[in-house]
Amino acid sequence: MGTELIGKKIGMTQVFDASGNFVGVTVVEVTPCTVLQKKLIETDGYRAYQIGSGQRKKSRATKAMVGHCKKAGVEAVKVAREFRAADGQELEVGAQITVAEFQPGQFVDVIGITKGHGFQGVVKRHHFRGGDASHGCKGWHRRSGAIGQRMTPGRVFLGKRMPGHMGHTRVTVQNLRVVQVRTADNVLCIEGALPGARGSWITIRHAKKKLKPAGKAA
Repeated sequence: MGTELIGKKIGMTQVFDASGNFVGVTVVEVTPCTVLQKKLIETDGYRAYQIGSGQRKKSRATKAMVGHCKKAGVEAVKVAREFRAADGQELEVGAQITVAEFQPGQFVDVIGITKGHGFQGVVKRHHFRGGDASHGCKGWHRRSGAIGQRMTPGRVFLGKRMPGHMGHTRVTVQNLRVVQVRTADNVLCIEGALPGARGSWITIRHAKKKLKPAGKAA
């Protein structure tokens, strides 16, 4: 639990970190996120905040979203996310959260939707070795082979690795280091690769399995 931000994946590049090392980073554009709603235990049963990022034309937004954002005094947003409030954390509706929430050297978790690959076979989807190229192998070069038994148990076990839809799933990559925080440009440079394609929306939060830097609030 703790503050989260919504960002847009721009792409990858290389920069020098504070120690002078040349590292590969993913550039994330994080425009100031606005608190749209404050959920309380008395009214909702738990404490949380809903934030929004980006601007959407009123003609392209639903009436529900337009009215919801109007209560916070902002235009309709492109994407909205919710995060649980940390102990002692107090934010008001309409407040803005910027990249200054993070600082270089700390670790973050990034949540995003991976690239979609459509319907794929077992060789690409599950890294099966495939069949032989010759020696009587005809038509089974990229097939999975037998998938079950005969009379006992007479069925295919649940979870059997088979062809199917690949990608476009929610993934969390943990413990990524923040290399640069460019507050003037609303940009974060995070070491390593992040899930999703260029231009996709991601959620950035304080790492749950790494300690926060001293003096930094949740």
